[in-house]
Amino acid sequence: DAKKADKNKKPGLFERLKDYLHNVKLEMKRVTWPTKQEVINCSIIVVCTLIFFGVFIFLIDSGIVALLELYSKIG
Repeated sequence: DAKKADKNKKPGLFERLKDYLHNVKLEMKRVTWPTKQEVINCSIIVVCTLIFFGVFIFLIDSGIVALLELYSKIG
């Protein structure tokens, strides 16, 4: 009975932490990291996309404000 209880007993905090960190280390070895050029290219795409949508939303907002001002002058 004592052996069965030991088998079902949950490992201690430090043992679980050690297992977790070991598994993280193994996973990190399996990761395919991007090259420096890939990171630069993706960053440029993100910045350009942000600028595009920022300008796009600004133009839409300006158009809506102009239409509302025109509507308020008529009414």
